[in-house]
Amino acid sequence: MVTWLHNLASLMSTSSLENKNGTEDVPSDPHRRLTPSDSVKSMSANKTPIFLTGATGYIGGAVLERLLRHPSTNTFDITVLVRNAEKAKILESKFPVNVVVGTHQDLDKLESLAENSHVVFHCADADDLPAAKAILSGLRKRHSKLGDLPILIHTSGTGVLTDDARGMHITETIYSDLNVEQIKSIPPTAFHRNVDLTIIEADQEGYVRSHIILPSTIYGIATGPLFDAGVSNPHSIQIPLLIKASLARKQAGMVGEGKALWPDVHIDDVADLYIVLFDSIVSNPDKTGHGWEGFYFGENGEHSWYQISRAIGEALVELGISQDPEPTAFSREELIKYFGSEQMGNYAGSNSRCRADRGRSIGWKPTRTSEDMIKSIKPEVEAYLKKQ
Repeated sequence: MVTWLHNLASLMSTSSLENKNGTEDVPSDPHRRLTPSDSVKSMSANKTPIFLTGATGYIGGAVLERLLRHPSTNTFDITVLVRNAEKAKILESKFPVNVVVGTHQDLDKLESLAENSHVVFHCADADDLPAAKAILSGLRKRHSKLGDLPILIHTSGTGVLTDDARGMHITETIYSDLNVEQIKSIPPTAFHRNVDLTIIEADQEGYVRSHIILPSTIYGIATGPLFDAGVSNPHSIQIPLLIKASLARKQAGMVGEGKALWPDVHIDDVADLYIVLFDSIVSNPDKTGHGWEGFYFGENGEHSWYQISRAIGEALVELGISQDPEPTAFSREELIKYFGSEQMGNYAGSNSRCRADRGRSIGWKPTRTSEDMIKSIKPEVEAYLKKQ
C-alpha cells in the first residue's frame, strides 16, 4: 500500500498535496458544496478524492464494488452523485462513500464534484455532452488552481464502430485499440464520438489525462453488496431489449438475417478492466496510454446477432412461451414499436468488430467467453419474466 500511495503522489504536484492552512480533515457532510481546499485537506490525509458517476447503474455499480474492495480502498475518499433519494440513504448508511443527491443535468454539481477530485470515473451516459463538458470544466479548474493533473476514466462504447449492415453481412474491418491511426479514422458522426473527441481535446490541452473505455455487448447479471442492497441495476441493456421485444411478439426476433458481428464482454471482466487501468495509471503512468493512445476496448470474443436471437428463441421454447426457437426478422413497424425508431432498431443489426489489445497489454485478463454469453441469455429471460 505504501508503494501504491507513493506512486499516486508522484502523479500530483506538491501544491495539491500540501495543506497550507494546517487545518484538520474535512467533515464528511456530503450535501454541502465542496471547495478546492477540501481536496487539499483530503490529499494531505493520504486520501485520494475519487468521483464516480453511474453508481446506481450496471457498469458504475460494478466498478464501485471493486473500488470498495480494492487493496487500497482505505486511502480513497469516494463521492458519488445519485438522483434517487432512497438509494442515496442506503448508500450513506451501508457503504463508505460520500453521497450527493442530484442528476447529470445538475451541471454545477458535476463541475464542483469533478473539481474536487483527483480521479473521475465517468460511468454514466456516454452521449451526454453537457455532462462531459461540466466534468472537464471542473477538472480544468482543479488543474489551474492546484497544479494537479487529474485522471479521467470515461465510459464510451464499441457502438462508435458500427455500420449500417442491418443484419445482412459481416464486415472484415476489425479495429485494434493499439492502432491509433485507425482510431483517429472513426468519423465524428459516429455514436458517442462527439463526447469522445471533446475528451481527447481536453487531454491534448494538458489539463487532464484522459482514458476512454469502450465496452462492447456486456452480459451477465451483476452481483455484490451494492446489487443485493437494491442500489445498483444488475442487468445490461442491449440483450434485455431483444428479450423484451421477443417476449412481446412471442417469437425471437432479429434484424435482417442476423449475420452482423459484435464483440462481447462479461460485466465482471469489463469492471475489472477499469481497475486494471486505474492501477496501471498509478503504478506506471508514463507507460499507460492516454489521449489518442488511451482508448481501451472491452471485448473477449464476438458473436452474431443471430446467435443471440436463437438463444432467446430456445429459452422461450423451454419456458413454454414460443413454439419455434428460430428467430424471424423484425418488420419496420416492429423496429419502431420495440426500439423507438427504425434507426435504433437497426443498431441491433450492425457490425462492430474490435480487439482489446491495449487493455491486455497492461495486464487485463478477461476469463468469460462468447460461449458464456450465450449461456447467460436464459437466466436473463427468466429474470425479466419475474419482473413482469
